[in-house]
Amino acid sequence: MITILNVETATKNCSVSLASDGKLIAIKEIAEENFSHAEKLHVFIEELLKENNIDFKHLNAIAISQGPGSYTGLRIGVSSVKGLCYGLGLPMIALDTLEVLARQLKIEKGCIIPMIDARRMEAFTAIFNVDYTLVKPIEATVIDEDTFSDLTEDIYLIGDGAGKCKTILNAANIHYSDDIIYPSAKEMASMSYDKYVNEDFVDVAYFEPFYLKDFVMTT
Repeated sequence: MITILNVETATKNCSVSLASDGKLIAIKEIAEENFSHAEKLHVFIEELLKENNIDFKHLNAIAISQGPGSYTGLRIGVSSVKGLCYGLGLPMIALDTLEVLARQLKIEKGCIIPMIDARRMEAFTAIFNVDYTLVKPIEATVIDEDTFSDLTEDIYLIGDGAGKCKTILNAANIHYSDDIIYPSAKEMASMSYDKYVNEDFVDVAYFEPFYLKDFVMTT
């Protein structure tokens, strides 16, 4: 039995899950306007393990959502997972945040475009097909009336960055979710297991989050 702890902190959602052989065991998460990752993350991890009678020594690996996303959220999540992996001697698995988000949608045709808010009229985006295969690479997209106009198939937008499109993009082939949806460690369960089976690990010492854009401090 392969037991993996999954951590997602790339957005406002602080999310932690436990999975066994790719199946979700339990999850704890909270999405707040003011980032509470520093206060909640280790508490969630400890509570999740205790409530499911799992000790750190029972873990086979720890997975982190690598970005893109919030600089602060990614830094907190990655540094915490690196510390745990190093201290426990566990392999570290890195998962693409936009794919984690995309997997919350199941469609039969068309494409999924996960969108993570990157402030102003910009969002981190990528395009996935129905099988979650990446068909257009991750980029920082400035939203205007021509965004995605080259796509004629059905488009399903998901994520906290999709809301800023509703007043600008109203083509018949564009579909929106009714709710603001954040990446969740729930979807990481099967993804991290597949990477574990294929021994697709990252170097704990040298791994860095995928920020995509340089951090800019504002006042």
